[in-house]
Amino acid sequence: MRKILITLLIGLMLTVSGEIVRAGPLEDGIAAYRSGDYATALRILRPLAEQGNAAAQLNFGSMYAHGQGVAQDYREAVKWYRLGAEQGNSTAQVFFGLMYSQGQGVVQDNLRAHMWLNLAASKLSGNEALGAAEGRKMIAKRMTTEQVVRAQEMARQCESRSFKNCD
Repeated sequence: MRKILITLLIGLMLTVSGEIVRAGPLEDGIAAYRSGDYATALRILRPLAEQGNAAAQLNFGSMYAHGQGVAQDYREAVKWYRLGAEQGNSTAQVFFGLMYSQGQGVVQDNLRAHMWLNLAASKLSGNEALGAAEGRKMIAKRMTTEQVVRAQEMARQCESRSFKNCD
C-alpha cells in the first residue's frame, strides 16, 4: 500500500505544474527544481510561496517533503501543501491528502485524506485525475461505508467554503 502511494506521489511530482503556460519567475523556479538545482529553486520559489502563489507553495512543499535543498520536514511540507490546497490547487490537494493518508507531518486521518483526494479528483484530468482517484480508492478500502459517506460530505462542505476551514 505504501509503495503504491509513493509511486502515485512520484508520478504526480512529474506533473506538478503541467497547467502553467506563461513564462516568468515561477517557471524559472520550477525549471530549477526539475533540473535538480534546488538552491536556485529555493531562492526563487520561497518568496513566491510566501506571497501566496499556490503553484510555488506546492513545489516548495515538495522540496520539504523530499528534503531537496532543505532538510526534510514533513510538517513544513504539510504547511505549504495546505496553503496551496486551500487556494484550490488540485495537485496540492492530492499531496495534502497523501500526507494525511501516510500520517506524515499530520496525524494519520483517512477521512481527511479521502476528502482532499476526492476534491482533487473532481477537478483534475488525465493521469492526475486517475492517480487521485486511485489513491482515494485505496484509502477507502481502510474505511467503513459510513466513513466514506462522511468524507464525501466533508468534501462538499469544504468546496462550498472555497477550501477554507476544511480541517
